Amino acid sequence: MSKQAENKALPPFHLIIPAAGSASRMGMDIPKPYLKVNGTSVIRHAINKFMNYKTLQSVSIAINETHLDLYHDAIIGLDMPQCVIGSISRKNSVYNALKDLSNLKNEDIVLIHDAARPMVQERDIEALLRVMDKVSAATLATPVSDTLLKDNQPVSREDTWAIQTPQAFKYGDLMAAHEKFKDVNTFTDDAGLIRAMGGKVELVPSSRQNIKITTQDDLMMVEQMIASQTETRTSIGFDVHAFETEKTDRKLILGGIEIEHEFALTGHSDADVVLHTITDAVLGSINAGDIGTHFPPSDDQWKDMNSAHFLEEAIRMVRQQGGDVRFIDVVVMAEAPKIGPHRQAMQDRIAQIMDIPASRISIKATTTEKLGFTGRKEGIAAQAIATVRLPIDN
Repeated sequence: MSKQAENKALPPFHLIIPAAGSASRMGMDIPKPYLKVNGTSVIRHAINKFMNYKTLQSVSIAINETHLDLYHDAIIGLDMPQCVIGSISRKNSVYNALKDLSNLKNEDIVLIHDAARPMVQERDIEALLRVMDKVSAATLATPVSDTLLKDNQPVSREDTWAIQTPQAFKYGDLMAAHEKFKDVNTFTDDAGLIRAMGGKVELVPSSRQNIKITTQDDLMMVEQMIASQTETRTSIGFDVHAFETEKTDRKLILGGIEIEHEFALTGHSDADVVLHTITDAVLGSINAGDIGTHFPPSDDQWKDMNSAHFLEEAIRMVRQQGGDVRFIDVVVMAEAPKIGPHRQAMQDRIAQIMDIPASRISIKATTTEKLGFTGRKEGIAAQAIATVRLPIDN
């Protein structure tokens, strides 16, 4: 069965991610969900695992209200709803998110997933969802393989499982369990609530890679796993725009900033040749065509459009595939204007648009020794190379 066919076969579901905890056991200043793993926050890695499912109906993230800035930085580029304010208790964070989903029907499927489990496998998510047409609750789990001791005495491993997330429930059942036990904080997961109500929770075997980051050793293991599952791609963009032959009210825009010059560049949008070539390079890294494919000049809605919009959309598409841009190298070919005095401002603006550090943006300028159309000051050309890291299966 193809990937697309598999996605169509999955039932609709809603996702809740409780992420309001601190990271006291990690011994770090940054809360665990917002620690960076290979340049991307832990919670963003976890969210990305679910975003490509066509049957995903909604996402509700329960966060600590003091982490709002960290959360907003983590989800830049994603179409996410307003977050929910969580609690110091994981259980109460989930309860707050459930109350926020009050428009759901009792039979609607809700997945609860730990923000600190960024390595859940798609095949396991799909296996969990597919059992929900036969059961009312299910959880990912792995059989225990290590030798266990309690009070220095061996414990049988037979029928002993390590419980993971996501866990899947019918909304009505889970909400009823939370309502009944809302004053009890001894539950370590939502499956325990269902069992306390007398319900059965189906165990769905899953990958041991789906570890929960609890210690710095866990963080190092996840970094190594993610690094082994990604690849680095490079892609080239090239663009040319001519100068206007007569003065108009248009301004010369390069690299997202306005530059004083006698003539502006011609184009359907704001004709920012630098942002256009970066956009093409970024789109090429995911084999998504070029800027004209997504924003054709024949479409009047893009007339005089700020080219930052095009680049933002290209970045969103990369991040939707679980990727991130590692470096951008641009060469601007022009006799005039001089790029050097504006280089830093351009780097800062491009970094802002792409939500990456300015140190990852290189802008160089050259002339063509008075040869060709650029040498005759008839226009500007620009070339860019994007270095992008993506999951290997994309």
